[in-house]
Amino acid sequence: MLDIIIEARQAELSAGFTVKRILPYRLKRMIGPFIFMDHGGPVNIPMTTANNLDVLPHPHIGLSTVSYLFSGNVTHRDSLGVEQIIKPGEVNWMTAGKGIAHSERFEDPAMLAGGELEMIQTWVALPEKDEESDPSFENYKPEQLPIFTDTGVWMRLIAGEAYGLKSNVKTHSPLFYVHVVLEQGVHFGLPVGHSERGAYIVKGSVEVNGFIYNPGQLMVFTKGVDPLIIAKEPTTLMLLGGEHLGDRYIWWNFVSSRKDRIEQAKEDWKQGRIILPPMDNEEFVPLPEDKSRPAGGPPPNALS
Repeated sequence: MLDIIIEARQAELSAGFTVKRILPYRLKRMIGPFIFMDHGGPVNIPMTTANNLDVLPHPHIGLSTVSYLFSGNVTHRDSLGVEQIIKPGEVNWMTAGKGIAHSERFEDPAMLAGGELEMIQTWVALPEKDEESDPSFENYKPEQLPIFTDTGVWMRLIAGEAYGLKSNVKTHSPLFYVHVVLEQGVHFGLPVGHSERGAYIVKGSVEVNGFIYNPGQLMVFTKGVDPLIIAKEPTTLMLLGGEHLGDRYIWWNFVSSRKDRIEQAKEDWKQGRIILPPMDNEEFVPLPEDKSRPAGGPPPNALS
């Protein structure tokens, strides 16, 4: 029924603020095309520490970053000149392709006055044919995303196809990504038609095959099974998966099917060939000084 249970690990974003790092995991590096997953918050941000949470301009190649908020908001700026405030229920989908730099800053006065922040960020690896595509960015409003409700069930299809629904979010490979809220006692099933499927417990708890699972756990299900998920209390899940693209190397913020492309990206960032966001170009994250090879390099920056 379950291939593996992945326990979120703590990763420090800044002094006093940690995130839950779910993917990549040494025994399960990807679920479908999803190669990275962080859960930040919930946390209340004092104005005196807000600047410490900012993620300075940094580069990506070979992936799409997907930001989704439950509360608070974040200001995104990138090399394309995009400046976008993402709010709860929206989707920021940035495709790095051959290279892009972006920043994420916490600037909203209401949030800085003690408001709550909670967000999920994932990275979706690109098919080999799209790894060198031109970078792009799109913000999708909640009304653009399909919603389904039934007795005790609410869900928003963030991307891909699931449960007979299709999202307007442009993707590069078959996948699904769903925000689900369940009332206590509800029986719920996974979407069918996808080779790899996982369910991350944001809050609450569920029973699967007689075992109880809790917040911070990612349940990775065996291909072809049709599990029954029972909500033991009010529960929020993030469902994700799709078709596997093949193995990928990951080093810092770079993802590629080729080791040599990772090395090129390192040099491109060092030499300034990946341009900074024009509206946020006074500072940036330097390339980590690490001699390890891509497959075993440093972990990606939290919420990067």
